[in-house]
Amino acid sequence: MPAWRFSLVVFLLAGLAVLLIWRVVSLQLLETRFLQNQGDARTIRTQNIPAYRGVITDRNGEPLAVSTPVASIWINPKHMQGLVQDLKPLAKLLEMPAASIQKKIIDNRERGFVYLRRHMSPEQAKAIMALKIKGVNNQQEYKRYYPAAEVAAHLVGFTNIDDRGQEGLELAYDEWLRGSEGSKRVLKDLHGSVIRDIDQQREAESGKELTLSIDMRLQYMAYRELKSMLQSSKAKAGSVVVVDSYTGEVLAMVNQPSYNPNNRNRLNPAHMRNRAMTDVFEPGSTVKPFTVLAALESGKYKPTTLVDTNPGYIRVGKKSLLDPVNYGVIDVTKILTKSSQVGISKMALDIDEQSTWELFGRFGLGRDVGSGFPGERAGQMPSRANWRPIEIVNFAFGYGLSVTPVQLAQAYAVLANGGLMQPISLLRKDQQEQGVRIVNTHQAKQVVAMLKTVTEKGGTGTGAQIATYTVAGKTGTVHKVGSNGYADDKYRAIFAGMAPADNPRLVAVVMIDEPGIEMYHGGEAAAPLFSKVMADALRLLDVTPDKLSELKEAVAAKPELVTGGRKSA
Repeated sequence: MPAWRFSLVVFLLAGLAVLLIWRVVSLQLLETRFLQNQGDARTIRTQNIPAYRGVITDRNGEPLAVSTPVASIWINPKHMQGLVQDLKPLAKLLEMPAASIQKKIIDNRERGFVYLRRHMSPEQAKAIMALKIKGVNNQQEYKRYYPAAEVAAHLVGFTNIDDRGQEGLELAYDEWLRGSEGSKRVLKDLHGSVIRDIDQQREAESGKELTLSIDMRLQYMAYRELKSMLQSSKAKAGSVVVVDSYTGEVLAMVNQPSYNPNNRNRLNPAHMRNRAMTDVFEPGSTVKPFTVLAALESGKYKPTTLVDTNPGYIRVGKKSLLDPVNYGVIDVTKILTKSSQVGISKMALDIDEQSTWELFGRFGLGRDVGSGFPGERAGQMPSRANWRPIEIVNFAFGYGLSVTPVQLAQAYAVLANGGLMQPISLLRKDQQEQGVRIVNTHQAKQVVAMLKTVTEKGGTGTGAQIATYTVAGKTGTVHKVGSNGYADDKYRAIFAGMAPADNPRLVAVVMIDEPGIEMYHGGEAAAPLFSKVMADALRLLDVTPDKLSELKEAVAAKPELVTGGRKSA
């Protein structure tokens, strides 16, 4: 072999060796970072860490809304090539047809993320992931649970499947409750399963706790009584609001019909309304105390001022307004006791109508109470430059304006609090606010004293009496408005009152929509419910009874009142 050929072969072999060595060095030293980055890009992923939504509690710390951990199953259709028969084990655990899963894969073949089922238990998700099906993944989430269910549903509201507030205080305070998600880097295998956590990039920040003003002891009791009453009377709907007159805090707010926020299948949207905040109605005779107060402020009237209601009716324009009987000459107190239309009409026509309208506005009628509740209504107050006589008297006894139950409760709380208005609050107040003086203390107490007679013998609200507490309040019965004006056979029965009357701690408003036709008056349908709710509420709050002397006399006459009907030994 010629020397040059040998040299060429040696040169080529040496060059090949150099190339191999260069490639090895290149891979080890120069391209390591590139290949590592490429590998990481296929196995390291950033994963969100869900935030725990803040707990909602009542004023005593009882949970009303809590978040529980759940798992959601999702797929990457790009990684799934299985036929229907290969998906049967997955379909069985998901409790859905295998064909439906196959359709999701086919319809979303270009997508990398599709939910199969949301909010499963962690145990169910663990069984699914044990199948080790390529492209099937799970992620941790939280699901809202409401321990009080339908009892507090209208107030608390609920969240959607993504844990965002949709109704009630869940919606009003969504940002406060929601918190913020965190993130972490995880290492995944070819099937998309997490092998291990690498590091945490951002820590999840839990939402803040929300403490409501309601006392669930009162809430449960009021709800039970309202539901029982509506079932027995076959009424269409109803609301009860209980307010602490000292602080303005709502201690109970219940409505019927209600719904279970934990199971919203076949949910009737009409049952979701917090009627105490969103439904308006003409208050009827429950605003007569404010007309009387306007008369007291005018200086023309005192509780003992006599008014001639003869002959038992009054002609205003083309309309005659009647009392049930001719009360003759009666004082202002008895006008409230008997709820005399004639007496109120004469007083309203005798004073400046603008002063009456202004006083109603001072008490918060015609504007919302500022609670921040979603959908809260302001009601309606007529505003006229020139009032016709019939408009003056209609307004004076509660027609031509509209209120919500919580507005009416706020107005009565002013009377109960000696003329001071405390802002209505759905959240617990840690400190009592100063309050704003609306009316003279003496005149406010005069009206409360007159309202006591409404619940005593001869008044229209004797059904509101409580054995151990004095009660002050007012009945109201109004015709509902139909397509052709006021309906003759559809009513709203209302009672608004306070107890103990001499030093009112609680104010409550009861509104019954379309009570039974036989017992439709406020004194028949609403007052007895007020009595039950208020008696239990005062007892639960350990308020000292103020009718001990009457109770002792009653027990002496009928010992079975305390022995439960059993004869004592």
